[in-house]
Amino acid sequence: MLKRKPIDITGLRHLYPFQSHFMDIGGFNYHYVDEGRGEPVVMVHGNPTWSFYYRQLIQSLSGRYRTIAPDHIGCGLSDKPDGQIYDYKFKTRVDDLEVLIKNLKLKEKITLVLHDWGGFIGMAYALRHPERIGRIVLMNTAAFLPPAGKPIPMTLQLIRILKPLATVAVQGFNLFAIGGLFKNSYKGLSKDVKAGLIAPYNCWKNRIATLKFVQDIHLTDNNSSYRLVKKLDQNLELFVNLPMLICWGKHDFVFDDDYLAEWTRRFPSAEVHRFPNAGHYVLEDVPEQIVPLINRFLDRHPLAAKTKG
Repeated sequence: MLKRKPIDITGLRHLYPFQSHFMDIGGFNYHYVDEGRGEPVVMVHGNPTWSFYYRQLIQSLSGRYRTIAPDHIGCGLSDKPDGQIYDYKFKTRVDDLEVLIKNLKLKEKITLVLHDWGGFIGMAYALRHPERIGRIVLMNTAAFLPPAGKPIPMTLQLIRILKPLATVAVQGFNLFAIGGLFKNSYKGLSKDVKAGLIAPYNCWKNRIATLKFVQDIHLTDNNSSYRLVKKLDQNLELFVNLPMLICWGKHDFVFDDDYLAEWTRRFPSAEVHRFPNAGHYVLEDVPEQIVPLINRFLDRHPLAAKTKG
């Protein structure tokens, strides 16, 4: 019988020095970082990352803002139940985020910082609660159907199609998370950062979310996640007047220039910064450029209005 290994990040505390918080959501421990005070900045990660991805932004912003970075169920330091007791679907991810934000009783408007799957999850939450959103920061992500019928990369399609082999490759050999360390960074990652990014995915059972995220990619209209993304696709214009910052790594094999073009088509007033020396893990490649940009963006677009709890 496969055993679950404990996750030990003791040796990573110099990079991730945050207190852990947990909330019971649906009977599972949902981990999140909650640092600082002030206007809430909610950072939503993708696959196969976790709140560790936002560590440098948390450290920079937490002196002036309340920085909140959850780990999706199955990711980071959150519980990793099997697929029989947690469905690992897009809607459930949005439900979890909604419960977190509601229970934290945030009064001020929220700034969303979104990357990869975080774009879909965060913007779907925003669609449920548009009055709560004050600003949006996007990094190599999407919240709409593939532009002009653009197919997803063959690597991701194979994981979806070749289920038994994909399960062995992703959960057994951790190829999705390990591959991301090399394919998703343009500049290359340090040994400690690599260790941090994959620390939660240290055994078969702890890698379930990395597989389920790919299997839930919305390709056809008989997929419940597809229908949710289509609804999001059709209603993004609700946010066209919000301040938006887009930071985009050029060397991304999924969210490439076609996705950036779709964002700029929909949000022509967005502030856009392209980074030719960065990949999908854009915040890992050029944090010295992106972190100051986000700080200045927040300064230029102050939020005064409070929302109902």
